[in-house]
Amino acid sequence: MKSLEILRSQLSSGRFEFSRHAFKRAVERNFGDEEIRQAGMEVQVIEDYPDDKYSPSCLLLGFTDAGRPLHLQVTRADSALVKIITLYEPDESEWIDFSIRR
Repeated sequence: MKSLEILRSQLSSGRFEFSRHAFKRAVERNFGDEEIRQAGMEVQVIEDYPDDKYSPSCLLLGFTDAGRPLHLQVTRADSALVKIITLYEPDESEWIDFSIRR
């Protein structure tokens, strides 16, 4: 299973791929690769899903250089690329400091 350091390295260096769902969400929500790389530099695991349907995954929180919060659900399976399952800007009414569910 990938460590947080590996996930950060892969995201910040652009070694990621999108699920079909995540690609659609990135386009709809206007998230570019550069913002994902920026947020990936210092992401934190805020939820862990070791028994996720297809492989272990986790929910990460990072911030772009402009301060835009970004949640990324990614797979923790060992691979050359980290797969982004979904991504979105968290709603402040649903999260405390973007990291704890209300």
